[in-house]
Amino acid sequence: MPSVSIIYFSAQGHTHQLAEAVAEGAKSVAGTTVEMHRIVGSEIIEGRWKNPAVLAKLSSADAIIFGTPTYMGGYSAQLKAFIDAASEVWMKLGWKDKLAAAFTHSQGLSGDKLNTLASLWVNAMQHGMVWVGLGELVEGTAPEKVNCIGSYGGAMAQTDWGQEKINDGDRKTGVILGKRVAETAARWVKGK
Repeated sequence: MPSVSIIYFSAQGHTHQLAEAVAEGAKSVAGTTVEMHRIVGSEIIEGRWKNPAVLAKLSSADAIIFGTPTYMGGYSAQLKAFIDAASEVWMKLGWKDKLAAAFTHSQGLSGDKLNTLASLWVNAMQHGMVWVGLGELVEGTAPEKVNCIGSYGGAMAQTDWGQEKINDGDRKTGVILGKRVAETAARWVKGK
C-alpha cells in the first residue's frame, strides 16, 4: 500500500487549492494513503523550519510531493527553510530512492515557475530521490484546459490578481500529477 506525503507552503490559498487537487488525485489510486502538511510561520524558529513529527512522516512515505508559490523566480522562503532543515535527512541519505514530484503557482503566466520546479528537482536529486514528472500533453492554452501552461517537470498553475480560485484546468492538472505519483508509488512499492 503506497503512501504519499505532500508538503507545501501557501500564503494566499492558491497553492493550497493546488495541493488539495494533488491529494485528490493521489487518493483516487486504491490503497494509497495521503498525508498533507501545510508549512506555517510558527514552525519557523529563528529562520529554521522545525517540526520533527512531520519530518518523521515524510521519511516514512514512499513519495514526497513538494509545493510552493513561485516568488521572484524561485520557491518561497518558507519552503526553503524546510529544505534547509531537511539537510539532516540528506546527510544520511534518508530519502534515497523515494519518489519525488512538485507543483507551483504564481500570478504571472510564466513567473519563472520552471526555475522553481528545476530547483525542487535539484534538491530531490541531492537526496537521491527519483523524480516523477507530469506525463501529460498540453490539452490547450485556455485556463480550463489540462496543462495549459505546458509544464512537464511538475504541475504549474496561474491565477490573475484578485482571482480567488485556481483555474479548472490547473486543478485538473494537479489531480493528474497526484494520481501519477500514486500510481508510480504503487508500482515502486510492489517492486521492492
